[in-house]
Amino acid sequence: MGPAVPAGARLFLALTLCLAAGAAEPEGRPAGRKVLPPPSNLHYSFGQLCKLKWTWNPPEGMNSGCDLEYCSEILINGIPQENREWSRNLFREEDVSLNEEAHFRVRSECKSDNTSEPSNWVEISTPPKGAAGTAAVGINCTWYNLEYMVCTWLPGQNASAGTNYTLYYWYDGLGNNQQCQNYIYGDNFGCNFSLSIQNSTDVYPTISILIRDNSEEIRPVCANRNPTTIVKPGPPRIVTASMIKDEMHIEWQNPGTFPPHCLVYQVELKDSKSGSVQQHDIKGYTEAWFPSVHPNTVYVVKVRARVEGTCYSSNRWSDWSEEKSIGENTDFTFYIGLILTVPLTVAVATIILLVYLKRLKILIYPQIPDPRKIIKRMFGEQIEDFQSYPGDDFLNVRKPAMEEEIHYLVWIENPESSTSDNEDRERPALQVKAL
Repeated sequence: MGPAVPAGARLFLALTLCLAAGAAEPEGRPAGRKVLPPPSNLHYSFGQLCKLKWTWNPPEGMNSGCDLEYCSEILINGIPQENREWSRNLFREEDVSLNEEAHFRVRSECKSDNTSEPSNWVEISTPPKGAAGTAAVGINCTWYNLEYMVCTWLPGQNASAGTNYTLYYWYDGLGNNQQCQNYIYGDNFGCNFSLSIQNSTDVYPTISILIRDNSEEIRPVCANRNPTTIVKPGPPRIVTASMIKDEMHIEWQNPGTFPPHCLVYQVELKDSKSGSVQQHDIKGYTEAWFPSVHPNTVYVVKVRARVEGTCYSSNRWSDWSEEKSIGENTDFTFYIGLILTVPLTVAVATIILLVYLKRLKILIYPQIPDPRKIIKRMFGEQIEDFQSYPGDDFLNVRKPAMEEEIHYLVWIENPESSTSDNEDRERPALQVKAL
């Protein structure tokens, strides 16, 4: 036996051997396991609209007994998207936004061979085109009544005022991508296009939306939408709203072509007297009865709809239907005001009628003038004209009618003798004396 080795020396020797063994193998890989070669000839190409397709070749020098698979993942602006995928295919196709840098990487793995390690990653990036901040933002799409889709967006903050965005759409089964024609201009840009997908399996394809400009300076942007998550029914139409005793009956039409079991309705009743609002959810029916309503109250009724979660995953309510009023309002204030207003109105109308009739009487029966005044006025004017006639100055002497001179005749017998002539005696002397 050789000399004894101190305990401290034995510990130092063990640590040295461990460090040497760790340096012999790459970090994270067990010693003695073979590292697979990576895939070769990785490149990408653009497919339909927003789809990006990556392809590669098998790794060189692979063992035929390896159950080879490829692990791939996509990073956006360097951030993993939790989309790691394993496949035996030599390609992968995914939708990308195009306005951000897409980084793709793939490696080889041998699942059935425990003696090998996955290869190193092979990476390739897709830089965006156009200037930063020019892509459309705030893209919002809604599928109305399973008939047409409306998409709106805002211009990029760095886009010029004259930028003309163009919308293209595509989904699996459409064939070629289509350009939208019916644009909306205003505070928001937008476009609507017909989208009626015939589907009997309740599985709808993803809708790809591309918004770009013909200029190379404007950055394109893609958005993918699951149509079942953006369904919005049209507003229902109330066809019957009546009050039967103390029950209210409301009936409406199913909007669009939805199956009856795929819609949930909400009926809102507003009491015009108290202002209280009641909301009732109705499922699977297009009519409802509401008992115990006050017969002397006016109710304002409206209805809206949304799709059922078992058919579609959208939670968007439709717009409200037109309002309908039901019931009678017995507000005594109105009747009191009516009682006070009617007599006042009648009195005012009577006064106006009397004044009007008086004026009408004057028009129908004019006042007959006094003939004496007419004659007097007529002859008086003639006398004045005659007296003022020139050349007859002797007629200009006007005497008052009541100031005529009165002459008194006095008979005086002559006391002469009988010797006077007989003729003189027979003719009495006539003397006129003016008094």
